[in-house]
Amino acid sequence: METDVLSDAVAALTTAPALSVHTRAREPWGLRFGGRQGFGFHVIVRGECALVRAGTLPIPLHAGDVVLMPSGAAHALANPHDARAVDLAVNHRIDRVAVGGAGAETIVVSGAYRIERGVRHPLLADLPEVVHLRGGGRQRLAAAVELLGAEIEAREPGGDAVVTALVDALLIYLLRAWHEDNATGWTAAMTDPAIGHTLRGIHAHPAEPWTVDRLAGETGLARATFIRRFTRLVGEPPITYLTRWRMITAARMLRRDRAPLATVARRVGYTSEFAFAKAFKREYGLSPGAYRRTTGSAG
Repeated sequence: METDVLSDAVAALTTAPALSVHTRAREPWGLRFGGRQGFGFHVIVRGECALVRAGTLPIPLHAGDVVLMPSGAAHALANPHDARAVDLAVNHRIDRVAVGGAGAETIVVSGAYRIERGVRHPLLADLPEVVHLRGGGRQRLAAAVELLGAEIEAREPGGDAVVTALVDALLIYLLRAWHEDNATGWTAAMTDPAIGHTLRGIHAHPAEPWTVDRLAGETGLARATFIRRFTRLVGEPPITYLTRWRMITAARMLRRDRAPLATVARRVGYTSEFAFAKAFKREYGLSPGAYRRTTGSAG
């Protein structure tokens, strides 16, 4: 089966399931979200509010709108936009809060995916500070938001599991929709016949002994042409991307299982555990063993 590069990248970059908070707010109200390492997101299930960031104009949000904060920058939601905001931390798998006065009601699902500090990937580099998709324009996105609202209202057995799955789906829908409208950089690389083929090969088989000559040969492009096109679209040379993806994949393995470090090294294309450890530390600032201990997979 052909590798889904977007899903693969999201799964590797996010270190744990989404944390979320379901807010019922009545005007006037304001919630302030501090900066964090990872994606922040908001789904406006009902009502309206504004996204407020320092130094920029408020962004009006309405029912069905979805907002992603790729860098996790500090911001607030409020209605009206200048209402006093109180701090809200998103620290639990699912939490529920009620805030505000006695005015019009807004229901918001807010949350975050943690991304390991220091991780860099062209998927993240392509995205603006705020990704805002308006409700109603995309059928699947709108359907997911509607289902999310229904589950929150119903509060039936199994609802929390459904909400978690819908939040994951919304993240993919949002990224897919943004990339469809902004076919540049890594997005254009995924849809380019030659470079997309290369990315799928790297993602599906990180342990393969890839070389520039082999990667270029599989696309049918001349070596120099391949390097130029890959670098222009992806933002870095083929071997740099290959190494980065191998380290991201290794980090996911270190977080999730207890395989010996030599096994992890082989699974991402390194016959030498020393060479693997050196490359990993260059990317993450920690040795593989230290990284595993800090992420709780040491046993």
